[in-house]
Amino acid sequence: MPPHRDSEPPPTIVIWLERGIIGCVFLIALFAPNSIAVTQIGWALGTCLWIIRLVVYPRPQLFRTPVDYALLGFFLLSGISAFFSYAPFTSIGKLRAASLFTIVYLVAENVRSLRLVQLLAFCLIGSCMANVLFTAERLVFGKGVKLEGVSAASPLTKAVYKTRKTTQPTPIRSGDIIWAVDGTRVDTPEQIANALAAGPQIAKVSIYHIEWTPTLDVPRAQLLPGTNALEQLGVANWSRGRDWRATGFYGHWVTYAEVIQLIASLALGLFLGLKNKRSRAGLLLTIALIGLVFALGMSVTRASWAGFAVSVALMLMLSVSRRTLIIVGACALPLVLGSVFLLKQKRSVGFFDTNDQSTTWRGTVWKEGFHLLVSKPRHLIVGVGMDSIKAYWSEWGLFDNGRLPMGHMHSNLLQLSLERGVPTLIAWLILIGIYMRMLVRIIRKSEIINQQSAIDNFPRGLALGALGGMVGFFTSGLVHYNWGDSEVVMVVYFVMGLSLVVERTLSSNSAESRTVRNGTELKL
Repeated sequence: MPPHRDSEPPPTIVIWLERGIIGCVFLIALFAPNSIAVTQIGWALGTCLWIIRLVVYPRPQLFRTPVDYALLGFFLLSGISAFFSYAPFTSIGKLRAASLFTIVYLVAENVRSLRLVQLLAFCLIGSCMANVLFTAERLVFGKGVKLEGVSAASPLTKAVYKTRKTTQPTPIRSGDIIWAVDGTRVDTPEQIANALAAGPQIAKVSIYHIEWTPTLDVPRAQLLPGTNALEQLGVANWSRGRDWRATGFYGHWVTYAEVIQLIASLALGLFLGLKNKRSRAGLLLTIALIGLVFALGMSVTRASWAGFAVSVALMLMLSVSRRTLIIVGACALPLVLGSVFLLKQKRSVGFFDTNDQSTTWRGTVWKEGFHLLVSKPRHLIVGVGMDSIKAYWSEWGLFDNGRLPMGHMHSNLLQLSLERGVPTLIAWLILIGIYMRMLVRIIRKSEIINQQSAIDNFPRGLALGALGGMVGFFTSGLVHYNWGDSEVVMVVYFVMGLSLVVERTLSSNSAESRTVRNGTELKL
């Protein structure tokens, strides 16, 4: 087959395949902060189109990246662990989630210009504003019915919470927020009373109690005599619920906080890369940062707060003078004090609180997980298998023998080593190290542009944001298994793919040609 000449126009099918792939990449950028379902549709469709493109002549050029060996090695070791799992069918099924790493290559191999990288980065940040506005709307108008003055005779006090082994009386108390009855959202006491008046014997009532969101069993047809819903429920007063932790469009606040941390770090990095911070782009990024910090605050997630603080500190140390750093630190002090107050108000805990149930829970599962890890050489080498804990937790005596809610090890380091083996953990750490070293090199290379050009330095800003986000992600991952959240990992992989395009572009040209090209392509 004769080689394709660059001067020849590409076939129509190639044009449409490449447009379709880029369209799917934009779909990922637009929905990654909001919908896992649409994001994975974009990923799956984009991957299918890319596979077709790879076999259509003329075949596209493929690029090697600095993370290839570590990323593919991590996936390969995860696959080996799945085949040696205690529950192999379950673990092999989890390889679909592990294969999300292909997002890196879908982006890195098909995005061919820095201008396109810039548009994708701003789409990712801009689309996140949808859930920020949603969080603000929920704060203003409230969600659910917050109860005040629940009497001892109220039918709500007869609620029970059923676990795998026990049925525990869990009365709904003053201050609790009722979100739904039998899966139907409720916004007024009348709706609750109507739902509990008649129907099946037991109603499933979803509530928010500080930071616990159980679904309780409440007996029906036991309303008290009264002329209105409050009297029938045995409640003195009510208001719209505003004490919850923000989840955006996700199902959990930790997932939301981790995604917000990554995108807020990216936005701050791009802002620091601007020469003229009073430009339109600077104004938009400032507004976005304010909204993102607000949403992160409303998630009331300490580890993500700490991760973002580390991210911000690192980016500022790499970007501003010591004097500016001190000023920013002083200005941030009221924010720190406000976060402590917010924690006390929303979660009734301190920032470092040894009596906090989530802290003691972590201590318990860390001890259990480490003991299981070192109990057999097999566990150290290939792990117990992804998600095998769900099938064998009882046999292994995990989660305080079932007295704690079943979950995971609440730490990337422990979860990866326990499920996939220590070699897989090492491969993961090497991947993170190589990626961060690459970002540092981009920042250093871009400093030449920053010094010699009066225009905005997008490559440096993107690398700063990606580096800060990854450091923040790693920091919070010490006490969270954020690598197990597909929503979070997709954002990590997407930003990694964008960073690889920047790295390839900067490496393929001399410093002089880079300066000229950036002057024409990267002006905001």
